[in-house]
Amino acid sequence: MTERIPCIREGCPNTILPATAAKTGGYCMPCKQEMEREAHQRYIEAHRRDVNLYEGMTDPVEILKIMHTRQVHDPLIRYAAYEQSKEQVYLSLSTEQQGLMIDYAMQQIRTGDEDTGKDILVYLVCYHDASLSALIPELLEREIYYPVILYKSASAKVRDQLLQQVNTDDENRNILLLMLAYIGDEIVVRQFQQWRQFPPHWADQLHVAPEHYTTEAGWELTNEGQRRDLFTTPCYSLYKVKEDDGADNTSNGDPISMLLPNADNCKWCGSSLTTLIDLDVQHPALQDVAWNSERLQVRTCVICSCYGVVYMEMDSAGKPCWSALNVMPMGADDLDPDDYVKLAPDAGRHFRIATAPRQPFHASEWAMEPSASQIGGHPGWVQDAEYPICPCCSMRMKAIGQLDWGEVEEYGEGIYYMFICEPCQLTAVSYQQS
Repeated sequence: MTERIPCIREGCPNTILPATAAKTGGYCMPCKQEMEREAHQRYIEAHRRDVNLYEGMTDPVEILKIMHTRQVHDPLIRYAAYEQSKEQVYLSLSTEQQGLMIDYAMQQIRTGDEDTGKDILVYLVCYHDASLSALIPELLEREIYYPVILYKSASAKVRDQLLQQVNTDDENRNILLLMLAYIGDEIVVRQFQQWRQFPPHWADQLHVAPEHYTTEAGWELTNEGQRRDLFTTPCYSLYKVKEDDGADNTSNGDPISMLLPNADNCKWCGSSLTTLIDLDVQHPALQDVAWNSERLQVRTCVICSCYGVVYMEMDSAGKPCWSALNVMPMGADDLDPDDYVKLAPDAGRHFRIATAPRQPFHASEWAMEPSASQIGGHPGWVQDAEYPICPCCSMRMKAIGQLDWGEVEEYGEGIYYMFICEPCQLTAVSYQQS
């Protein structure tokens, strides 16, 4: 048997055959490969250059085109990020510039890059409520059905086309029902009411009844067959100012009381309850909210809300308290608060509420990574739309806001959704994550 010799790299315990040593200069193969990787990394670090594709650019349209262009990976190039986020650049677009971006999106779609084209159109619809009615026939012809929010501004002609197609297109029926829900005009509402009264022959092929598709678009049918919106408007962004901006700098927006610790404890896990938001009912964001107290306070257990809906009702003094109607979710009795990160007492100190409203559907597509925290507006569902049922009146509760936990904790994730039932004066909180 050929005698093995030790690898010559200091600290390596491996032994190798003489033939291997002759090929590698005395190193074992793992050491040889590691040394080559290290040499390659040193070469990259020595020769890497920074490239700023945005240098000298001021036109937001051209800036967005670069943002949407997938750069070929090159380890020797480090691309500089633009000073603003994609969301901020989109919000700066004028009406004319929005039109240019629509044209560019359709150019991408027509040349085979459907993903980029659709992404651009979604940004414009969500951030600017841009109408795509003139383009929707072409999108349909190309069988671009998703995201369904693109069809929110469809014409009456397209609506009627979809109403016919949904009866015959078994393959796309689910998405067609969602498209109709987003159109949501009087004719569509009447059709969903008819489907509820007289289920179509294809209803048994669905996972839920046809009328339940409307909740994905943020509305439902009342018992009388009318449309009832399931989120409040107007919509105001909640955001966190940077530490160096100063926590008390009111030019960054209006202060808002958020993430306040509470002396009351969760009846399930025993941890302290948290007031997610505390807002004066006279604030413009609550102008259409009927609330029998000077302030709207949405309180919950941030641990147990991750496992089930937590309801709060108002006491005689108008303060939120644990509802006796809460039903413990499975497994909540095994939760140990010590296993979870404690929320810092001043966690809400740097949050602000925007001074001007934004589009109601601004954060509805969470995968776009918009600033998701808001008061009012269509929820950005991570999973399916789940509006809690009020345990008092059995009506769906309205969404009043949402809080992106990634903005609260360094490694936080998921979104907390806040709801109200105005007739019963109840609040609720639920949670979703990817």
